[in-house]
This record gives sequence, structure tokens and C-alpha cells, in this order.
Amino acid sequence: MSTDENRNEHEELNEALEAAKEEAQSADQESGEGELSEVDALKAQVQEFQEQMLRSQAEMQNVRRRAEIDVEKAHKFALEKFVKELLPVADSLEKAVESTEGKGDSGELVASIREGVEMTLGLFMSSLKKFNVEQLDPVGEPFDPQQHEAMSMVPAPDAEPNSVVAVVQKGYLLNGRVVRPAMVMVAKAEDAPKIDEQA
Repeated sequence: MSTDENRNEHEELNEALEAAKEEAQSADQESGEGELSEVDALKAQVQEFQEQMLRSQAEMQNVRRRAEIDVEKAHKFALEKFVKELLPVADSLEKAVESTEGKGDSGELVASIREGVEMTLGLFMSSLKKFNVEQLDPVGEPFDPQQHEAMSMVPAPDAEPNSVVAVVQKGYLLNGRVVRPAMVMVAKAEDAPKIDEQA
């Protein structure tokens, strides 16, 4: 081989090496850009997962809070059916006391029965109070459809219009919730139009 041929081969090798270096550099730049875009995509995905996790945590807190409220209500109002069953007993005892009013001259027997029924009624009402049962006796109060059930409207010149004039049956509350509304008679305004009650 001549020196010219060696020189040509050497130049070709140098050119090939330089071309390979350039290709490697351009490939590195492309892969660097690809890595950057892949990193950005991964960052976006991480952020999305974090947002989903925060939403899931908030939902779990809401579910936990609702469950606590439901349990609290269950504890507060677990006695509601039991209290409803006991209310007729209170009504009967009150009627027994009312029926002996004004009969003081009937003798010792009636007086002792009345005293016993009054004591039983007092004991019964104090037992109900221990379990947060309150009696509604709204005479003279304004009519409240949330707590009262109007049986009729009656003319009452000395009472405020739409106020309770008489209580037919007392109502009861359990922890502030109406167990039984009070059945009441409501004062009618004097200038109120006549209502056809038979309709």
C-alpha cells in the first residue's frame, strides 16, 4: 500500500468517526428531549394522583362525619318508639287526676286515690324527664304547626288570634324532636272569614 492510500483510508476513518460522533450527539440531544417530555408527563401524572388522593381523603372524612352523626341520632332517638307507647299511660293518669278534681267532698277514699294517682303521675313524668322527654302544654302560646296539631279554631275575644286556647291532648318532645304533637284549639281572629268546616 502506498502512503496516499493510507492517507485516504485514514481520512475516511476520521470522517467516519466524526460522522459517528455527530450522530451520537444528535441522538443524545433527541433522547434528552424525550427524557424531558417523559419527565413532564410523569410529573403531571404524579400531580393527578395526588389530587385523586386528596379527593379520596376528603370523601372519607365526609363519610366518617355522616356516620358519626347517624350514630349520634340513633343514640338520641332510640327510645322514640318506646316513649310513644308510654304516652297513653301518662294521658290516662292525667285523666284520672282531672276526673277527681272538684270531688273533695266525696270522701277520704277518693282523696287517697287522687293522691296516689298524682304521685304515680309525678314519678312517671320525672322518669320521662331523665330520658330527655319534655311535655308540650302550649296554652297561651302562638300556634306552631311544627309542634301543634290544630283540632279546630274557636272564637276567643280575650286571646290573641292564632294562639292556643285549649289543649285537647298534650304533646311530647324527645331531645327536642316532636314525638307527638299537641292537639290544640286555636283562637280565631274576630274579623276572619267564615270557613265551611263541613267541606
